[in-house]
Amino acid sequence: MHRNNIMCRQESIMSIHPSSIIHPSSKIDTSVEIGPFCTIGEDVEIASGTKIVSHAVLKGPTRIGKNNLIYQFSTIGDDTPDKKFHGEKTRLEIGDGNTFREGVTIHRGTIQDNSVTSIGSNNLFMPFAHVAHDCIVGNDNVFANLAALAGHVEVGNNVTIGGITTVHQHCKLGDFCFAGMNSSITMDVPAFVKVASDPARVVGINSVGMSRKDISDESISHIKKAYKLVYRKGLKIDEALEQLKALLKSSNEPLIEIFIKSIEVSERGILR
Repeated sequence: MHRNNIMCRQESIMSIHPSSIIHPSSKIDTSVEIGPFCTIGEDVEIASGTKIVSHAVLKGPTRIGKNNLIYQFSTIGDDTPDKKFHGEKTRLEIGDGNTFREGVTIHRGTIQDNSVTSIGSNNLFMPFAHVAHDCIVGNDNVFANLAALAGHVEVGNNVTIGGITTVHQHCKLGDFCFAGMNSSITMDVPAFVKVASDPARVVGINSVGMSRKDISDESISHIKKAYKLVYRKGLKIDEALEQLKALLKSSNEPLIEIFIKSIEVSERGILR
């Protein structure tokens, strides 16, 4: 449906290009900018300040927060190609301040999980990044070109995923972890840990990423000690967790608690 047939609540949107097609059930804030040749489908909601540059496809049910930026040829909220999906009314939820560069694809969830794919706020998705069905992505993450998540992946906060890196379904990536370019991740990556290569292997901690977020040298030093307990002492996971909890008690370092929890929630097992 072209602009001249849009429902009255959308008539005040002065920045919809006339070549774009907007479904009448969509709910779009009057401050949203929609460039040429975009398609906004049924049951899509877009909050204030969001800009869609051109040639983008948004399908619903999808909720998009404030001040997001969507570049050309991105497809946001489409059906998943997963063979379990049979057209059920699942959804996509996106927070605020995200950037989706050229050709990014984000799929809605499936009823076999929680029926939702969730993207937090202030994430950067570089060209052709992909987030599959039922993924949960936190805040302040960077997906480099062609980084791809399979279904049911969980990504924490302040995570960097390098170019051409793939993450196997059901994996978990903890806060501040880092995956180098062209990595193939098939197990969980604990918080603060850096991995690289195909298949992925552990190569240290993400001290650079932590420093860039103004984490103190003292806190980074505590994480280095925690890392050594898991990766350098030859301990079994249960033994390492016991010593990590003792270190947490003696240091009172909250980042160690994040590190411990990222190991304890692992279901596929952590990369070691």
